[in-house]
Amino acid sequence: MSNDPLLQPFRLRHVTFRNRLMSTAHEPAFTEDGLPKARYRLYHAEKAKGGIGLTMIGGSAVVSPDSPQAFGNILLYKDESVRWLAELADDVHEKGAAVMIQITHLGRRTNWNKGDWLPVLSASATKEPAHRASAKAMEDWDIERVIADYAEAAAKVNAAGLDGLEVEAYGHLLDQFWSPLTNKRDDEYGGSLENRMRFSMRVLEAIRERTGPDFLLGARMVCDEDLKGGIDKAEGLEIARRLKASGLIDFVNVIRGHIDTEEGLSHVIPGMGARSGPHLDFAGEVRAQTQVATFHAARIQDVATARHAIETGKLDMVGMTRAHMADPHIAAKIAAGEEHRIRPCVGMGYCIDSIYSGQAVCIHNPATGREATIPHVVEPGTGPAKTAVVVGAGPGGLEAARVLASRGHKVTVLEAAAEAGGQVRIAAGLKRRREILGIVDWRLAECERLGVAFRFNTYAEADDVLALAPDIVVVATGGLPDTGFLEEGEDLALTGWDVLSGAARAEGDVLLYDDNGAHPGMTAAEFVAESGARLEIVTPERTLAPDVGGTSFPAYFRAFGKADAAVTLNLRLTGLKREGNRLVARFHDEYGRREVEKRADRVVVEAGTVPLDDLYFALKPLSTNRGAVDMAAMIEGRRQDVRTEPEGRFQLFRIGDAVAGRNIHAAIFDALRLLKDL
Repeated sequence: MSNDPLLQPFRLRHVTFRNRLMSTAHEPAFTEDGLPKARYRLYHAEKAKGGIGLTMIGGSAVVSPDSPQAFGNILLYKDESVRWLAELADDVHEKGAAVMIQITHLGRRTNWNKGDWLPVLSASATKEPAHRASAKAMEDWDIERVIADYAEAAAKVNAAGLDGLEVEAYGHLLDQFWSPLTNKRDDEYGGSLENRMRFSMRVLEAIRERTGPDFLLGARMVCDEDLKGGIDKAEGLEIARRLKASGLIDFVNVIRGHIDTEEGLSHVIPGMGARSGPHLDFAGEVRAQTQVATFHAARIQDVATARHAIETGKLDMVGMTRAHMADPHIAAKIAAGEEHRIRPCVGMGYCIDSIYSGQAVCIHNPATGREATIPHVVEPGTGPAKTAVVVGAGPGGLEAARVLASRGHKVTVLEAAAEAGGQVRIAAGLKRRREILGIVDWRLAECERLGVAFRFNTYAEADDVLALAPDIVVVATGGLPDTGFLEEGEDLALTGWDVLSGAARAEGDVLLYDDNGAHPGMTAAEFVAESGARLEIVTPERTLAPDVGGTSFPAYFRAFGKADAAVTLNLRLTGLKREGNRLVARFHDEYGRREVEKRADRVVVEAGTVPLDDLYFALKPLSTNRGAVDMAAMIEGRRQDVRTEPEGRFQLFRIGDAVAGRNIHAAIFDALRLLKDL
């Protein structure tokens, strides 16, 4: 038995977790028809395969029809859920892990115009800022009905063979009764703390009655809303004590903060630039004062912090949820003495932010959520080793090199710059986002382990590639900032690359034009704001940075607020011209059908990238596949085997921004699914 604190077992009632690592409940939006079918099962089974002690499924699995999905939640009120939960539980158990589920009624934290279009419920008639839905104050019959729904959902979970469940009580219905901010009732469910806890106590009693004494039951609960007039630390601790004293629960999963606004949510789920484990000491205090088994997760993304949490007795089970999306095999690597090989969570928040636009994916692990077709571990090939050349050492190129070398091929990377990283290194020019370099550093370490050769300061031409006699060529040359849309004055524009790399200073009155709507423009804007310049951000969109998610944009907006930056919407930049020592920027207002001029000392343009693809087109006639990709095979995760020219010298692939301007995840995903079977 290892002496590592993280690898020690932990027992609750009849269940023994094989180690102290857990993935807390979160909803990746992998459900189909509200049910946790194959994709959902494989996602959690991979973590069990990777050695985790406990995986908690069903972030906010809902118990009632008037708690409609906010983002793909499991619909536990459907009878069919039992079958799919049972399949998932069996798979996870076979791989040695425990599995639990989080259940809830969302209360006011959803929208009335979803699902069956039923009124949103809460303790009182209030409105949540994040969802803007006006809640109906629950009547007596609503209370009885919802309690019964909780009990029925718990019975289904028990019947499916899961090890237990936790009720969600932060920002949802149960703690909407707890909080004085959302509970204005004057009946037996309002006023005193005992009254405000009455509904949740009845829910827990009903669950325990249906599931029996051996079923694990806990609460993921807010112990301090960190909000004026809300549940404070003293009251939160008292709620936890009363839950423990009731004998109804076996553990608490500690939350600090509030999630009714996106700014609040960004502190409950801290992202890039926040300190590690910001609420860990608080969770440890809850454990010390309540003597109840304590779980917690909030930006505990590295093994050292997780180990500290267990070793110092702050937690009984430590949640590394986003970290397991980056690498579901954390426990196995620790046990094998390969902790240094864990793919790091860089805190970018792409996983949770992408839920609202589709389904959760990790910024640099494309296998997460795609386990049916994409492997987390690239296995060595069975055929002869080939010679491969990768041109470009950005994230896509590094992934291509890693995958090809993992297959057993001899790989050489040609990179024009003096070091690897591409646009990732540019983004890291903003100090708050330096963690993003973990995407590069991990791949460089893996490439070194696999024997990949690098040639830096090499601007590769076709002859340079051909001289290496390759069997496989991957063009990952990326793109260049797009300023070609300007009708005049293209030479007067700075780009975000110029500013972040230090090639140019943005000082005085700076106008930053963002027609990309994602992180690059906001990263450059935050850099400018912090430099002391007077910043105005202009965008043709009707909102600022529409592709930056809800947990990520608050950090940018805090910087803009601190710098008193101005924001102008609905203007499209058409040209620049010089006026003395200043610049005049011309805009078109499509709605007002007018032309607008703004003056500044510097104009920074962020409009995405255009492919740097000359090398690809030079090599294309010499390749066996003429650069063609079997799109069906790419989608389905099958081997690429296009052979259109028998006289060609090599297979040719183009990935990432060298194809079209996209993002880090797209470039890495291109590389992995195109090359994993070669």
